[in-house]
Amino acid sequence: MHRRAVSVGNDQPKIGGTVKERSKVALNNDFLRNAVKFTTERLKNGKIAATEEHGNWEEWRERGRQIRLHTIAHLDYYLSKFVENARAQGVHVHFAADAADAVRLTMQIAEHKKAKSVVKSKSMVSEELHINHAFEQIGVEAIETDLGEYIIQLAGETPSHIIIPAIHKNRYQIAELLSEDAGEELAPDTGILAGYVRRKLREKFLEADIGMTGCNFAIAETGSIVLFENEGNARMVSTIPNTQITFMGMERIIPTLDDLEVMATLLPRSATGQKLTVYMSVISGPQREQDGDGPEEMHVIILDNGRSLQLGDPQFQELLNCIRCGACLNACPVYRHIGGHAYGGVYSGPIGAVLTPALNKNVDQWDDIANASSLCGACYEACPVKIPLHDMLIYLRQRKVERGGTDFAEKIGMKGFNFLMSDAKRVKALIKLGRIGQKLLVRDGHIKAKIGPLKGWNTYRYAPSMAKKTFRESWKDIEQGLEGTFPELDSVMKARMEKLVADRKEGGGHHHG
Repeated sequence: MHRRAVSVGNDQPKIGGTVKERSKVALNNDFLRNAVKFTTERLKNGKIAATEEHGNWEEWRERGRQIRLHTIAHLDYYLSKFVENARAQGVHVHFAADAADAVRLTMQIAEHKKAKSVVKSKSMVSEELHINHAFEQIGVEAIETDLGEYIIQLAGETPSHIIIPAIHKNRYQIAELLSEDAGEELAPDTGILAGYVRRKLREKFLEADIGMTGCNFAIAETGSIVLFENEGNARMVSTIPNTQITFMGMERIIPTLDDLEVMATLLPRSATGQKLTVYMSVISGPQREQDGDGPEEMHVIILDNGRSLQLGDPQFQELLNCIRCGACLNACPVYRHIGGHAYGGVYSGPIGAVLTPALNKNVDQWDDIANASSLCGACYEACPVKIPLHDMLIYLRQRKVERGGTDFAEKIGMKGFNFLMSDAKRVKALIKLGRIGQKLLVRDGHIKAKIGPLKGWNTYRYAPSMAKKTFRESWKDIEQGLEGTFPELDSVMKARMEKLVADRKEGGGHHHG
């Protein structure tokens, strides 16, 4: 699903078209839909099984949330402490205000080292910076060593998922890509394909001048960075090359090693359904005399790039609590149908629908992805640190409306809806008209016509016809049938309803009719 990228906003390339247009392309791609559905279902079920087995998952979620809330509320203190301790370990720490600044720092290090090749472990921040393109421009070969990232690098695409970048591809498509890379036909067998990539990357590890990683967590009290992975490639990237560069979003910090225990419990279970990640590396500075391996020089580039805009914002500060597990993507009914590229940027799913506009100062070009949500709240239920993404999506929509970003038809429609629904008599009249009008459209109990506002819905499914009786009209019969069945409950419910009506009248919240 490779598409032309155009530059918008904060130097972030956006796949052309609107989220609706990109979604239509995805919905017509059976390979993509089946691959994404299969993998997200497996990841979601794995998470459910792992959290149920854990036993007291909700308590750990709350612990994780409190750690992240506390850290972000005191981010300046913990960042300062991390920098002080990291530099004491011999780490070169740099601050980058934006993507351009981070790229400039990286290129300076590469040029100073006269680097010819770079091996990279998976890093969403490096995707955010489009660092591979920057290396290409100065003639440095940058190779992704995570299997999924390597596949999408060959395809010339961005990740479709935070944890599984090539989630949108099946093994036959992957075999085609790797066969072209190998210059020979490779069977669509997982073992054969992984074996080819392993052999090729082994040479790249040994040749590389620079190893580049992301940062799952940075520990303030020790000045260490922590990497979670399942393939062992990040450990190779951070030990073989002479120079290591680590990209770290400024929010990816936790206070102590004790807090790492909580995150090491939450992240693997939420991401892949594992009790523990296969490899967890805690790296404290470059190689020492007594060490058998490790880089001679280590750089950590701490990136802002719009993150600090959320600090102090009561609606969006909790966005910085994210630990990038991808659980919200696996739970989201929208993502599971359209995949990641339909969101248009590096970050996809519910977190991407909020994070991308936030990092880009909520520019109009990105506001449409906030509409790619059913607001069902499944993302909140899945999130290991309880980020209320569904609320944030509403806030984004609200800000767009307040800026006058709503189209004319929607404005008229909402005004009409407000007029009709604010009066019970109008609602009754509308229902009667609807029942009469639908007779022209109803076929076999459904409305199949693709006209007006029905077009978007009926393109993919049928709208049900209106019921013969509304709930209000049926209530008298229901009430008579239940009368005297639960006398104690009847009196309690009646008293409660009377109190509710009285409270509404006192508060001025009642409507005519």
